[in-house]
Amino acid sequence: MIEALDRVGNPSSVHTEGRRARGLVETARADVAALFGTRTELVTFTSGTTEAAALALTPVLQDAPVQAPADRLLVAATEHPAVLQGHRFPADRVSLLPVTSDGLLDLEALRHALASVSGRCIVAVQAANSETGVLQPIHDVADLVHAHGGLLVCDATQAAGRIDCSFNRLQADVLLVSSHKIGGPLGVGAMVFASDRLRLGDPLVRGGGQERGLRGGTENVPAIAGFGAAARAVSGLVDTPHLYELRQNLEQRLRASWPDVVMFGNGAERLPNTVAFAIPGVSNETALIALDLEGVAVSTGSACSSGKVSSSHVLEAMGVDAHLRACVIRVSFGWCSIPADVDRLMVALGAIASRIQRRSTQAAA
Repeated sequence: MIEALDRVGNPSSVHTEGRRARGLVETARADVAALFGTRTELVTFTSGTTEAAALALTPVLQDAPVQAPADRLLVAATEHPAVLQGHRFPADRVSLLPVTSDGLLDLEALRHALASVSGRCIVAVQAANSETGVLQPIHDVADLVHAHGGLLVCDATQAAGRIDCSFNRLQADVLLVSSHKIGGPLGVGAMVFASDRLRLGDPLVRGGGQERGLRGGTENVPAIAGFGAAARAVSGLVDTPHLYELRQNLEQRLRASWPDVVMFGNGAERLPNTVAFAIPGVSNETALIALDLEGVAVSTGSACSSGKVSSSHVLEAMGVDAHLRACVIRVSFGWCSIPADVDRLMVALGAIASRIQRRSTQAAA
Protein backbone atom coordinates (compact mmCIF):
# COMPACT_ATOMS: atom_id res chain seq x y z
CA MET A 1 0.00 0.00 0.00
CA ILE A 2 2.90 2.34 0.72
CA GLU A 3 4.30 1.59 -2.72
CA ALA A 4 0.91 2.32 -4.27
CA LEU A 5 0.62 5.62 -2.41
CA ASP A 6 3.90 6.65 -4.03
CA ARG A 7 2.49 5.95 -7.51
CA VAL A 8 0.36 8.90 -8.49
CA GLY A 9 -0.92 7.66 -11.85
CA ASN A 10 -4.54 6.99 -12.72
CA PRO A 11 -4.80 3.27 -13.62
CA SER A 12 -6.99 4.17 -16.62
CA SER A 13 -4.27 6.38 -18.11
CA VAL A 14 -1.90 5.10 -20.79
CA HIS A 15 1.21 7.00 -19.68
CA THR A 16 3.96 5.34 -17.66
CA GLU A 17 2.59 6.33 -14.28
CA GLY A 18 -0.88 5.09 -15.22
CA ARG A 19 0.46 1.77 -16.46
CA ARG A 20 2.36 1.27 -13.21
CA ALA A 21 -0.79 1.91 -11.18
CA ARG A 22 -2.71 -0.46 -13.47
CA GLY A 23 -0.06 -3.10 -12.80
CA LEU A 24 -0.70 -2.89 -9.05
CA VAL A 25 -4.46 -3.22 -9.57
CA GLU A 26 -4.14 -6.22 -11.88
CA THR A 27 -1.63 -7.96 -9.61
CA ALA A 28 -4.11 -7.61 -6.74
CA ARG A 29 -6.93 -8.84 -8.98
CA ALA A 30 -4.92 -11.97 -9.77
CA ASP A 31 -4.24 -12.56 -6.06
CA VAL A 32 -7.92 -12.27 -5.15
CA ALA A 33 -8.89 -14.53 -8.07
CA ALA A 34 -6.37 -17.15 -6.91
CA LEU A 35 -7.85 -17.14 -3.39
CA PHE A 36 -11.19 -18.27 -4.82
CA GLY A 37 -9.89 -20.39 -7.67
CA THR A 38 -11.24 -18.34 -10.55
CA ARG A 39 -9.88 -16.27 -13.42
CA THR A 40 -8.51 -12.77 -12.96
CA GLU A 41 -11.03 -11.07 -15.24
CA LEU A 42 -13.91 -12.41 -13.13
CA VAL A 43 -13.02 -10.24 -10.11
CA THR A 44 -14.79 -6.87 -9.81
CA PHE A 45 -13.49 -4.56 -7.11
CA THR A 46 -16.04 -2.70 -4.96
CA SER A 47 -15.99 -0.68 -1.74
CA GLY A 48 -16.83 -3.82 0.26
CA THR A 49 -19.33 -6.64 0.58
CA THR A 50 -22.25 -4.24 1.07
CA GLU A 51 -21.71 -2.74 -2.37
CA ALA A 52 -20.89 -6.14 -3.86
CA ALA A 53 -24.21 -7.51 -2.58
CA ALA A 54 -26.14 -4.59 -4.05
CA LEU A 55 -24.31 -5.10 -7.34
CA ALA A 56 -24.87 -8.85 -7.59
CA LEU A 57 -28.35 -9.28 -6.10
CA THR A 58 -30.40 -7.96 -8.98
CA PRO A 59 -32.97 -9.68 -11.22
CA VAL A 60 -30.71 -9.14 -14.24
CA LEU A 61 -27.87 -11.32 -12.93
CA GLN A 62 -27.93 -13.96 -15.65
CA ASP A 63 -26.30 -17.11 -16.90
CA ALA A 64 -25.36 -16.36 -20.52
CA PRO A 65 -27.86 -18.65 -22.30
CA VAL A 66 -30.76 -17.42 -20.14
CA GLN A 67 -31.86 -13.88 -20.92
CA ALA A 68 -35.01 -13.59 -18.80
CA PRO A 69 -34.71 -11.71 -15.48
CA ALA A 70 -34.95 -13.69 -12.27
CA ASP A 71 -38.48 -13.89 -10.87
CA ARG A 72 -37.61 -14.27 -7.20
CA LEU A 73 -34.86 -13.87 -4.62
CA LEU A 74 -34.65 -16.50 -1.88
CA VAL A 75 -32.63 -15.35 1.14
CA ALA A 76 -31.66 -17.21 4.30
CA ALA A 77 -33.20 -15.51 7.34
CA THR A 78 -29.83 -15.22 9.08
CA GLU A 79 -28.06 -13.34 6.30
CA HIS A 80 -26.13 -10.15 6.99
CA PRO A 81 -28.19 -6.92 6.69
CA ALA A 82 -26.14 -6.05 3.58
CA VAL A 83 -27.91 -8.95 1.85
CA LEU A 84 -31.28 -8.79 3.61
CA GLN A 85 -31.68 -5.08 2.93
CA GLY A 86 -29.18 -4.33 0.16
CA HIS A 87 -30.55 -6.32 -2.78
CA ARG A 88 -32.35 -4.76 -5.77
CA PHE A 89 -35.43 -6.99 -5.94
CA PRO A 90 -38.96 -5.66 -5.32
CA ALA A 91 -40.06 -6.52 -1.77
CA ASP A 92 -42.90 -8.74 -3.00
CA ARG A 93 -40.41 -10.87 -4.97
CA VAL A 94 -38.27 -11.79 -1.94
CA SER A 95 -38.79 -14.85 0.28
CA LEU A 96 -36.98 -15.63 3.53
CA LEU A 97 -35.73 -19.16 4.08
CA PRO A 98 -35.97 -20.52 7.65
CA VAL A 99 -33.08 -21.98 9.65
CA THR A 100 -32.86 -24.64 12.34
CA SER A 101 -32.26 -23.92 16.03
CA ASP A 102 -28.53 -24.28 15.31
CA GLY A 103 -28.69 -21.70 12.54
CA LEU A 104 -28.37 -24.10 9.62
CA LEU A 105 -30.43 -23.45 6.52
CA ASP A 106 -33.51 -25.70 6.37
CA LEU A 107 -32.75 -27.59 3.15
CA GLU A 108 -36.25 -29.05 2.95
CA ALA A 109 -37.70 -25.55 3.10
CA LEU A 110 -35.30 -24.54 0.33
CA ARG A 111 -36.52 -27.45 -1.81
CA HIS A 112 -40.15 -26.38 -1.36
CA ALA A 113 -39.33 -22.74 -2.07
CA LEU A 114 -37.45 -23.62 -5.26
CA ALA A 115 -40.28 -25.89 -6.42
CA SER A 116 -42.79 -23.06 -5.93
CA VAL A 117 -40.91 -20.66 -8.22
CA SER A 118 -42.28 -20.84 -11.75
CA GLY A 119 -39.42 -18.98 -13.39
CA ARG A 120 -35.74 -18.41 -12.61
CA CYS A 121 -34.56 -17.50 -9.12
CA ILE A 122 -31.47 -16.28 -7.32
CA VAL A 123 -30.60 -17.68 -3.89
CA ALA A 124 -28.43 -15.86 -1.36
CA VAL A 125 -26.83 -17.92 1.43
CA GLN A 126 -23.72 -16.96 3.37
CA ALA A 127 -20.82 -19.36 3.83
CA ALA A 128 -20.42 -18.49 7.52
CA ASN A 129 -22.61 -16.45 9.83
CA SER A 130 -21.10 -13.23 11.15
CA GLU A 131 -22.64 -13.61 14.61
CA THR A 132 -22.51 -17.32 15.42
CA GLY A 133 -19.80 -18.56 13.06
CA VAL A 134 -22.14 -21.32 11.82
CA LEU A 135 -21.00 -22.77 8.49
CA GLN A 136 -23.71 -23.42 5.94
CA PRO A 137 -23.68 -26.52 3.69
CA ILE A 138 -23.06 -24.37 0.62
CA HIS A 139 -22.20 -27.27 -1.69
CA ASP A 140 -25.55 -28.96 -0.88
CA VAL A 141 -27.37 -25.66 -1.33
CA ALA A 142 -25.68 -25.16 -4.70
CA ASP A 143 -26.78 -28.62 -5.87
CA LEU A 144 -30.41 -27.84 -5.07
CA VAL A 145 -30.31 -24.37 -6.62
CA HIS A 146 -28.63 -25.51 -9.82
CA ALA A 147 -31.04 -28.44 -10.20
CA HIS A 148 -33.83 -25.84 -10.45
CA GLY A 149 -31.90 -23.63 -12.88
CA GLY A 150 -31.14 -20.93 -10.32
CA LEU A 151 -28.00 -19.02 -9.39
CA LEU A 152 -26.35 -19.06 -5.95
CA VAL A 153 -24.79 -15.88 -4.56
CA CYS A 154 -22.68 -16.62 -1.50
CA ASP A 155 -21.45 -14.05 1.01
CA ALA A 156 -18.00 -15.42 1.85
CA THR A 157 -16.96 -12.41 3.93
CA GLN A 158 -16.57 -14.22 7.24
CA ALA A 159 -15.28 -17.49 5.81
CA ALA A 160 -12.53 -16.36 3.44
CA GLY A 161 -9.08 -17.05 4.82
CA ARG A 162 -10.47 -19.34 7.52
CA ILE A 163 -11.89 -22.17 5.43
CA ASP A 164 -11.48 -23.18 1.80
CA CYS A 165 -13.75 -20.83 -0.15
CA SER A 166 -12.75 -21.90 -3.64
CA PHE A 167 -15.49 -22.19 -6.23
CA ASN A 168 -14.47 -25.79 -6.71
CA ARG A 169 -15.44 -26.54 -3.10
CA LEU A 170 -18.45 -24.28 -2.60
CA GLN A 171 -19.94 -24.59 -6.11
CA ALA A 172 -21.52 -21.12 -5.79
CA ASP A 173 -21.92 -18.87 -8.84
CA VAL A 174 -20.96 -15.57 -7.21
CA LEU A 175 -18.89 -14.86 -4.10
CA LEU A 176 -18.89 -11.61 -2.13
CA VAL A 177 -15.93 -10.62 0.04
CA SER A 178 -14.48 -7.71 2.04
CA SER A 179 -10.77 -7.01 2.35
CA HIS A 180 -10.69 -6.17 6.06
CA LYS A 181 -12.00 -9.59 7.07
CA ILE A 182 -8.82 -11.20 5.75
CA GLY A 183 -6.44 -8.64 7.22
CA GLY A 184 -6.49 -6.09 4.43
CA PRO A 185 -7.60 -2.44 4.52
CA LEU A 186 -11.13 -1.20 5.14
CA GLY A 187 -13.23 0.13 2.29
CA VAL A 188 -12.50 -2.37 -0.46
CA GLY A 189 -14.03 -5.69 -1.44
CA ALA A 190 -15.05 -7.67 -4.47
CA MET A 191 -17.78 -9.44 -6.38
CA VAL A 192 -16.25 -12.60 -7.84
CA PHE A 193 -17.79 -14.71 -10.60
CA ALA A 194 -17.23 -18.43 -11.03
CA SER A 195 -17.55 -18.30 -14.83
CA ASP A 196 -17.55 -15.89 -17.74
CA ARG A 197 -21.01 -17.23 -18.60
CA LEU A 198 -22.41 -14.92 -15.93
CA ARG A 199 -23.68 -11.54 -17.08
CA LEU A 200 -24.67 -8.43 -15.15
CA GLY A 201 -26.30 -5.82 -17.36
CA ASP A 202 -27.31 -3.40 -14.63
CA PRO A 203 -24.28 -1.79 -12.94
CA LEU A 204 -24.85 -0.03 -9.65
CA VAL A 205 -22.29 2.73 -10.23
CA ARG A 206 -22.09 4.05 -13.78
CA GLY A 207 -19.26 6.22 -15.01
CA GLY A 208 -16.08 5.80 -16.96
CA GLY A 209 -16.42 2.09 -17.70
CA GLN A 210 -13.94 0.86 -15.09
CA GLU A 211 -14.10 -2.74 -13.83
CA ARG A 212 -15.34 -4.03 -17.19
CA GLY A 213 -18.19 -1.52 -17.06
CA LEU A 214 -19.56 -3.02 -13.83
CA ARG A 215 -18.31 -0.36 -11.41
CA GLY A 216 -17.53 3.14 -12.59
CA GLY A 217 -15.06 5.44 -10.85
CA THR A 218 -11.29 5.67 -10.50
CA GLU A 219 -9.96 2.65 -8.64
CA ASN A 220 -8.67 3.05 -5.07
CA VAL A 221 -5.23 1.73 -5.96
CA PRO A 222 -3.62 1.63 -2.46
CA ALA A 223 -6.62 -0.16 -0.92
CA ILE A 224 -6.82 -2.62 -3.81
CA ALA A 225 -3.09 -3.32 -3.50
CA GLY A 226 -3.56 -4.02 0.21
CA PHE A 227 -6.51 -6.30 -0.55
CA GLY A 228 -4.36 -8.29 -2.96
CA ALA A 229 -1.54 -8.57 -0.43
CA ALA A 230 -3.96 -9.86 2.20
CA ALA A 231 -5.44 -12.39 -0.24
CA ARG A 232 -1.95 -13.62 -1.03
CA ALA A 233 -1.11 -13.86 2.69
CA VAL A 234 -4.09 -16.10 3.51
CA SER A 235 -4.05 -18.13 0.30
CA GLY A 236 -2.72 -21.17 2.16
CA LEU A 237 -5.29 -20.66 4.97
CA VAL A 238 -4.35 -19.46 8.42
CA ASP A 239 -3.32 -21.43 11.49
CA THR A 240 -6.82 -22.74 12.14
CA PRO A 241 -5.75 -25.36 14.75
CA HIS A 242 -4.52 -22.47 16.88
CA LEU A 243 -7.89 -20.75 16.58
CA TYR A 244 -9.81 -23.96 17.32
CA GLU A 245 -7.77 -24.41 20.51
CA LEU A 246 -8.56 -20.88 21.66
CA ARG A 247 -12.26 -21.39 20.96
CA GLN A 248 -12.34 -24.73 22.78
CA ASN A 249 -10.46 -23.24 25.73
CA LEU A 250 -12.94 -20.38 26.07
CA GLU A 251 -16.01 -22.60 25.73
CA GLN A 252 -14.76 -25.10 28.31
CA ARG A 253 -14.02 -22.35 30.81
CA LEU A 254 -17.35 -20.64 30.24
CA ARG A 255 -19.19 -23.88 30.96
CA ALA A 256 -17.10 -24.50 34.07
CA SER A 257 -17.80 -21.01 35.43
CA TRP A 258 -21.47 -20.76 34.40
CA PRO A 259 -23.16 -24.16 33.90
CA ASP A 260 -26.24 -22.43 32.46
CA VAL A 261 -24.26 -20.63 29.73
CA VAL A 262 -25.72 -21.06 26.23
CA MET A 263 -23.46 -21.54 23.19
CA PHE A 264 -25.24 -20.61 19.98
CA GLY A 265 -24.82 -22.86 16.95
CA ASN A 266 -23.07 -25.42 19.12
CA GLY A 267 -24.62 -28.34 17.25
CA ALA A 268 -23.36 -27.15 13.85
CA GLU A 269 -19.95 -26.86 12.26
CA ARG A 270 -18.59 -23.39 12.98
CA LEU A 271 -15.70 -21.12 12.16
CA PRO A 272 -12.66 -21.73 14.34
CA ASN A 273 -12.45 -18.14 15.53
CA THR A 274 -16.02 -17.27 16.56
CA VAL A 275 -17.94 -17.91 19.79
CA ALA A 276 -21.42 -16.54 20.45
CA PHE A 277 -22.69 -17.21 23.97
CA ALA A 278 -25.08 -15.89 26.60
CA ILE A 279 -24.85 -15.97 30.39
CA PRO A 280 -28.50 -15.74 31.51
CA GLY A 281 -29.08 -12.62 33.56
CA VAL A 282 -25.96 -10.81 32.32
CA SER A 283 -27.06 -8.04 29.96
CA ASN A 284 -24.90 -7.78 26.87
CA GLU A 285 -25.12 -4.00 26.91
CA THR A 286 -23.76 -3.86 30.45
CA ALA A 287 -21.12 -6.51 29.71
CA LEU A 288 -20.00 -4.79 26.49
CA ILE A 289 -19.31 -1.49 28.24
CA ALA A 290 -17.65 -3.12 31.26
CA LEU A 291 -15.44 -5.32 29.10
CA ASP A 292 -14.43 -2.34 26.99
CA LEU A 293 -13.35 -0.52 30.16
CA GLU A 294 -11.16 -3.54 30.92
CA GLY A 295 -9.56 -3.33 27.47
CA VAL A 296 -11.45 -6.31 26.05
CA ALA A 297 -13.18 -5.65 22.72
CA VAL A 298 -16.14 -7.95 21.98
CA SER A 299 -19.51 -7.36 20.33
CA THR A 300 -23.15 -8.36 20.54
CA GLY A 301 -23.34 -9.40 16.90
CA SER A 302 -22.42 -7.92 13.56
CA ALA A 303 -20.28 -4.79 13.76
CA CYS A 304 -22.10 -3.35 10.73
CA SER A 305 -25.17 -1.97 12.51
CA SER A 306 -24.06 1.61 13.15
CA GLY A 307 -22.53 0.74 16.50
CA LYS A 308 -25.90 -0.13 18.03
CA VAL A 309 -26.48 -2.75 20.71
CA SER A 310 -29.71 -4.28 19.42
CA SER A 311 -31.54 -7.59 19.40
CA SER A 312 -30.09 -10.09 16.95
CA HIS A 313 -32.22 -11.03 13.94
CA VAL A 314 -29.96 -14.07 13.56
CA LEU A 315 -30.80 -15.45 17.00
CA GLU A 316 -34.46 -14.54 16.53
CA ALA A 317 -34.52 -16.63 13.33
CA MET A 318 -32.95 -19.48 15.34
CA GLY A 319 -35.85 -19.31 17.81
CA VAL A 320 -33.91 -17.80 20.72
CA ASP A 321 -36.19 -15.93 23.16
CA ALA A 322 -35.85 -12.19 23.66
CA HIS A 323 -34.49 -12.42 27.22
CA LEU A 324 -31.60 -14.62 26.13
CA ARG A 325 -30.96 -12.54 23.00
CA ALA A 326 -30.39 -9.58 25.31
CA CYS A 327 -27.47 -11.47 26.89
CA VAL A 328 -25.57 -12.60 23.79
CA ILE A 329 -21.87 -11.78 23.48
CA ARG A 330 -19.80 -12.57 20.40
CA VAL A 331 -16.07 -13.19 20.71
CA SER A 332 -13.89 -13.24 17.62
CA PHE A 333 -10.28 -14.40 17.83
CA GLY A 334 -7.68 -12.94 15.51
CA TRP A 335 -4.60 -14.56 14.06
CA CYS A 336 -2.50 -12.91 16.78
CA SER A 337 -4.77 -13.94 19.68
CA ILE A 338 -3.12 -15.97 22.45
CA PRO A 339 -4.32 -17.98 25.49
CA ALA A 340 -3.63 -14.98 27.74
CA ASP A 341 -6.42 -13.15 25.92
CA VAL A 342 -8.86 -15.83 27.06
CA ASP A 343 -7.55 -15.45 30.62
CA ARG A 344 -8.14 -11.71 30.50
CA LEU A 345 -11.66 -12.13 29.16
CA MET A 346 -12.58 -14.70 31.81
CA VAL A 347 -11.30 -12.51 34.65
CA ALA A 348 -13.26 -9.52 33.35
CA LEU A 349 -16.42 -11.57 32.79
CA GLY A 350 -16.17 -13.05 36.29
CA ALA A 351 -15.96 -9.60 37.87
CA ILE A 352 -18.92 -8.34 35.83
CA ALA A 353 -21.12 -11.34 36.64
CA SER A 354 -20.26 -11.05 40.36
CA ARG A 355 -21.26 -7.38 40.43
CA ILE A 356 -24.56 -8.13 38.71
CA GLN A 357 -25.25 -10.99 41.12
CA ARG A 358 -24.52 -8.77 44.16
CA ARG A 359 -26.89 -6.08 42.88
CA SER A 360 -29.63 -8.64 42.28
CA THR A 361 -29.19 -10.01 45.82
CA GLN A 362 -29.30 -6.51 47.36
CA ALA A 363 -32.39 -5.60 45.34
CA ALA A 364 -34.13 -8.79 46.47
CA ALA A 365 -33.28 -8.04 50.10
